[in-house]
Amino acid sequence: MHAKDTGMKTRKIWHVAVLGAAAVIILTGVVLAQEPGIVIPRVGIEVGRAETPEQVSTTLQLLFLLTILSLAPAILVMVTSFTRIIVVLGLLRQALGTQQMPPNQVLIGLALFLTFFVMAPTYTKVNEQALRPYIDKKIGHEEAFERGIVPVRDFMFKQTREKDLGLFVHLSSMPAPRTPEDVPTHVLISAFMISELKTAFQIGFVIFIPFLIIDMVIASALMSMGMLMLPPIFISLPFKVILFVLADGWFLVVGSLVRSFG
Repeated sequence: MHAKDTGMKTRKIWHVAVLGAAAVIILTGVVLAQEPGIVIPRVGIEVGRAETPEQVSTTLQLLFLLTILSLAPAILVMVTSFTRIIVVLGLLRQALGTQQMPPNQVLIGLALFLTFFVMAPTYTKVNEQALRPYIDKKIGHEEAFERGIVPVRDFMFKQTREKDLGLFVHLSSMPAPRTPEDVPTHVLISAFMISELKTAFQIGFVIFIPFLIIDMVIASALMSMGMLMLPPIFISLPFKVILFVLADGWFLVVGSLVRSFG
């Protein structure tokens, strides 16, 4: 009987709460409708017929802008230093064996700010040569794109290996380019990304070596003492962390990463 009474009381409380909420909503709507000083905005999306070519052009530009914004993360990964930095930081965390420390949010945030630092000279050139003249209406959007892509291409050419570039030139079945301007941007981006991945893994291999030595020493010591059931990672983790701290590891890793783009 006690459980039944409790259930009935609970249902009554829910009924009262729902009725009270409905009453508050109705009264609020009545007050807002009768109050002349309060304006309720109307939000709507309309699709109609364009009266002039300028309206069509503006609509297409808006759609293009929304598309670019949705692809902004992919563009950031493809044409900047973000790929190399985030891969190296991920390999560093695996070498330390700290699982989810630092968290993904911290690593991505650090990689983003390091990317902005490395790409600052390139962004400055894009702003001066393309973005600022376009905002001042001195050039059109096509010329702004052509001017703005030049500093980005220069950055990618400096970081791309000739072997990787030659691979994608061959795969695209295009004639051998005589100058850097003859290389299409999509070919350059593909070659740049695999070059960045190779460089990142090379740096990650160098980072792994000291931590691998510690793991081997700890594992050998545990086997010699007959402690086969104790996972070596539990013992080696504190030693790897203290080695990384004493060697000022973040200073060395970040400094090496930034200098690798020189």
